[in-house]
Amino acid sequence: MDNVLKNKKTGINLTKSILLILLSITIAVGGQILLKIGMNKIGAINISSASSVGHLFSGIVKSPTVIVGLFLYAISAVLWLIVISSVDLSFAYPFIGLTYVLILVVSKFVLKEDVNPIRWIGTAIITVGVIVISRG
Repeated sequence: MDNVLKNKKTGINLTKSILLILLSITIAVGGQILLKIGMNKIGAINISSASSVGHLFSGIVKSPTVIVGLFLYAISAVLWLIVISSVDLSFAYPFIGLTYVLILVVSKFVLKEDVNPIRWIGTAIITVGVIVISRG
């Protein structure tokens, strides 16, 4: 129990661990949304030819939105490395499920995507699952 509340090696307590996990997830979601917005501006990419792959790389390099999205993803990865160096992976990893929930909410209200009731039910199930795992 002591190991769950405070990691002896790093001194990071449960609250700080959860906050770092949530920060990593939130930054990853922000990065993913910026990647989507940037790629919407670039347009759909069909990777069936070398020229379309070239178009993809050209679009990425010329898109500040995509570049910032990738940068946020990298920051999220560094935070995640800090998290998994301090807590059990079996505790931290289920929180990744919250990315699905946050992406759905942001997709609905920021990107104005249609989200059907089945997806809302699925995100509710994921949320309950994360809560159950975080208590165990």
